[in-house]
Amino acid sequence: MDLKFLSNRFKAFAEKECKGSSPLYEQLSKEIAGDPELLELSSHARKGQPVPNLLFGAVHYLLLKGANHQLGGFYASIEQAPRPVEAAFTHFKHFCLQNRTQIIELLETRLVQTNEVRRCAYLFPLFNYIHELAARPLALIEIGTSAGFQLLWDHYSYTYGDGIVYGSKGAEVKIHAGVKGDVQPVFNKPIAPVTDRYGLDLQINDVTKDEDSQWMKALIWPEHRDRRELFEEAVQCMKANRGKISFIEGDGVEILPELIGRIPRGSAIVMFHTHVANQMPPEAKLKLLENIERIAKSRDVFHLYNNMDDGNLHLDSFIGGQKRHQLAAITDGHGRWFEWKLESAAEAGKN
Repeated sequence: MDLKFLSNRFKAFAEKECKGSSPLYEQLSKEIAGDPELLELSSHARKGQPVPNLLFGAVHYLLLKGANHQLGGFYASIEQAPRPVEAAFTHFKHFCLQNRTQIIELLETRLVQTNEVRRCAYLFPLFNYIHELAARPLALIEIGTSAGFQLLWDHYSYTYGDGIVYGSKGAEVKIHAGVKGDVQPVFNKPIAPVTDRYGLDLQINDVTKDEDSQWMKALIWPEHRDRRELFEEAVQCMKANRGKISFIEGDGVEILPELIGRIPRGSAIVMFHTHVANQMPPEAKLKLLENIERIAKSRDVFHLYNNMDDGNLHLDSFIGGQKRHQLAAITDGHGRWFEWKLESAAEAGKN
């Protein structure tokens, strides 16, 4: 990879993603952007991967695995009272050079698959909305499923600041999010029934195995304690319910056409992916859309997605062969809040 390109990636990562969210990664990203040795190290990441996330994940993974180094003192995930971030870079670079071989191996073999369970805060009302539109149970296909947390959306409980608990009220996974804007979704509908759950990914993360669980935890930014706690809860839920999901390792776009034949005719097909399409090359995005349109000629299909063209959440509905596109929501990347944009399912059905 071109080092100037990588430098710009780290600068943008500091300004657009880390600012106000991770002081440590913001500080480190700014300094990595001007360091040729660390830029060269980060260039070993697989093509299409978000390089800053992958480098930070690799370093964090080694620290969580017990690497003994002063760098750990700057991580809120390791130290109760971490050291000031302004002094972190020298230690970060020393750690990277000292562990260069292990870091390169992780960059070349691992993927950024955060699978943020809190994104279910907006999937919960959306899947119920789709169920109302389709008037039939849902068959879920998640492309880029990682560990499959989002496929268990109906096993979690939800609160949105009104003091009411929605979803699976006795759930151990409790998700809280804010809802912005004037339009509010209807949360108190019956939970949509699900007939099938398929999780597709190039590399499935099995969080019942310590190594995969540790890698996913390493992708959570050090300051985000609430995300780590929610992750641990989701791991326990997955251990109890993993048998309900059919995981298939491979190219999700290529797998889709063959997979559709396994789904009962009485189910509405819902294909969804969040924060995955930004890692797809343009030809893969085009092939995905072509496959969906082909499937929609004979089945009712719903495609829920972001990062195809922009960061907003979109819903394409194919009912009776007729396509309808809707802006579904504007969302926070980690699911902390969303702004609902859909009209009621009853109104949408008339249009």
